[in-house]
Amino acid sequence: MMFVGLLFLLLLTAVDGQTSERVCSYQDVLNSMNLTKNNELFSMTRPVKDHTQPTNVSLDVVLYAILDVRETDQTFIPYVWIYVFWENQYISWNPKDFCGIGKVSIPADALWKPDLTIEEMVEKDKAPPSPYLTIFSSGFVIVQNDQVLVSTCRMHVYQFPFDIQSCSLSFKSVIHTSYEIRLTQTSNSAQATEESRDVMRTQYEWLFINMTITNTTTVDQYGQEQDMVIYTINMKRRSVLYIVNFILPILFFLCLDLASFLVSDSGGEKLSFKVTVLLAVTVMQLILNEILPSSSNKIPLIAVYCVGIFSLMMLSLLETIVVMYLMEKDSHQDDETDKDQSQGDDCENKQGKAKFHICFGEKKKSNPCLCGSVVSLDETPTEPLKVSSSQLTEESQGLEKLSEDLREALKTLTLFLNSKKEEGKPGYWTRMAKTINRVFFIFYATAASLFLICMFFNWNNV
Repeated sequence: MMFVGLLFLLLLTAVDGQTSERVCSYQDVLNSMNLTKNNELFSMTRPVKDHTQPTNVSLDVVLYAILDVRETDQTFIPYVWIYVFWENQYISWNPKDFCGIGKVSIPADALWKPDLTIEEMVEKDKAPPSPYLTIFSSGFVIVQNDQVLVSTCRMHVYQFPFDIQSCSLSFKSVIHTSYEIRLTQTSNSAQATEESRDVMRTQYEWLFINMTITNTTTVDQYGQEQDMVIYTINMKRRSVLYIVNFILPILFFLCLDLASFLVSDSGGEKLSFKVTVLLAVTVMQLILNEILPSSSNKIPLIAVYCVGIFSLMMLSLLETIVVMYLMEKDSHQDDETDKDQSQGDDCENKQGKAKFHICFGEKKKSNPCLCGSVVSLDETPTEPLKVSSSQLTEESQGLEKLSEDLREALKTLTLFLNSKKEEGKPGYWTRMAKTINRVFFIFYATAASLFLICMFFNWNNV
């Protein structure tokens, strides 16, 4: 038993001695390559031993979150993870010589880094870059940066809110040509899409579809070719909120305007109701104007939808004004007819008293009946008539002249009444207004149905 304990103690001592001999540090690796903070040779020039050889730079981008998409100022704000790999030919070591150390993290300023930029970026990232990079024993260097990018994106809002947007991030070198830096992607489109879906945390109001990667060559301002890797992010808008808060309310306003045809035209309630509904649609248009960009090439379908419904409601409002005008005109004619009938009844009552009244307006404007009393044939005079023959002759001549004037006035009045016979019928304009209202309702319902069907097919087929 004591022998076993002694053997175990000797074994531990041997192991401790071996490990003590093999203790290594990261600084030993850096010292072996003469990579110190004061040595600027590693960070000044492109790390190749032959200047004709290009530096192979590999790029990998992972979409972590879609923070915002601003349609009005045409900007796209994603949160991305950017991995950059390249080879430094001056850095390498054998891990066996340094206790199996295969990688070391050093400050980012200690080594040369490719000058990659994003062409669409319009605002510098406020987050500081990663302070460290990792070097491997084979000479490869990797740096990771998490950035919130504010980039331009051409928005196509013709199908808003059922639109699909594609925003690109184009990576290229600032000054190096394709003969100096060969820029390639690490993953293909399918791998990048799957990796982004696995790590994505938020998508704002958008649904991430996929990410496509394109490797192309561009020409700089000096006519030299440069490699470029383009990451195109395709996303679809979540339209449920816009349907509930915008499209359906406007459709409900149209239904209310259709239902207003059941309201009576005699009062002013129908007119005020239609004006209120029209103003509500105007407010919705103002809200839409704040959402959509003014630089769109085509008029968005949702703007056509709002303008079309606004036009239908405006025509309905004008039709209501015309109908109310016609009914008001008919009511004025009824009042004038009642007034004429009352005046006629007064004249008949006075004739019943054996008085004959002659009406003409120039001498008795205040009284519609100018009474020139003549003795009735059935009435016996209470006083003896004492007139001379000359007076009788003058009176007979005056009566003849007056009768001729009455005949001419009756002819003129008959012609005037015949010309106004149709319009003078009771309820003529009211019947005309009801006919117009019925025909316009059929036209309004048909036009609104056809318009909505066309909008539905345009939103689905474009």
